[in-house]
Amino acid sequence: MLAIFLQTLNITAPVFAMLFLGVFLKRIHWINDNFIHTASALVFNVCMPALLFLGIYHADLRAAIKPGLLLYFVFATVASFAISWGMAIWRAPLADRGIYTQGAFRGNNGVIGLALAASMYGDYGISLGAILAGLVIVLYNSLSTVVLAIYSPVIKSDPWSIAKSVVANPLIISVIAATPMAIWQVPLPNWILSSGDYVAQMTLPLALICIGGTLSLAALRESGMMAIDASLVKMVWLPLIFTFIAWLLGFRHAELGILFLYIGAPTAAASYVMARAANGNHQLAAAIIVITTVAAAVTTNIGIFLLQWGGWI
Repeated sequence: MLAIFLQTLNITAPVFAMLFLGVFLKRIHWINDNFIHTASALVFNVCMPALLFLGIYHADLRAAIKPGLLLYFVFATVASFAISWGMAIWRAPLADRGIYTQGAFRGNNGVIGLALAASMYGDYGISLGAILAGLVIVLYNSLSTVVLAIYSPVIKSDPWSIAKSVVANPLIISVIAATPMAIWQVPLPNWILSSGDYVAQMTLPLALICIGGTLSLAALRESGMMAIDASLVKMVWLPLIFTFIAWLLGFRHAELGILFLYIGAPTAAASYVMARAANGNHQLAAAIIVITTVAAAVTTNIGIFLLQWGGWI
């Protein structure tokens, strides 16, 4: 059992070490808000698209694309959204329901989920994780826009506006560009692949440090029990429900492991940006990010430990 525990720590510790390094560097003023803003834009527009592109380009798509897994992941994401919205109607005041819903269902799969999948399953984790990340980006952006627009007059929820936000997303563009090249095995010059690899290697550590630098205890104090409530939905109830259903449906090994990591990922930092754009309660959004990110250091380790102990991943 100790060996399984140490193996679990070897998977998760590097990811959360980078997060808390970001907290520390911000605390001692070696990085500031300007750095975080610029670096986050670099990650979103350049580094992560390169990582997703190369992950899919080098992937054996016949092995990585699993229709049953993709369909279940879509189901789990949409069902998580519905459960979170129902909880928001029950637990949150009208003005905060969109923020609560987004915080309770929108996971940080593009960074933390993908980093954990890569740490646990190597290149296969990056390949399958990149495909799932591309899929979930479409779902998260669409569903979040709809629920925020319902409670905010600022956000547009018409199909054209949603479609434009999805199509213009650099992560979606990289996934769409890489998929046909991987299917037809289009050769690229080695210098392009090597240069892209340099850029891609910056993605996860830089993104994790930026997320750590944005964590704020002040936001946590201002939001109180509602943030804790949404965080429990995100980090406890949804992973329990949908990992258990996945187990019942027969998913095992890497498929079950990556499903757990993605469903149990902490709330995406993008939820804060969208809350600000919607003129919503961004303090609540920030508090949910803080709680879920810190909680993930515990819940992820417990989940992986139990799944490995049971011999299911």
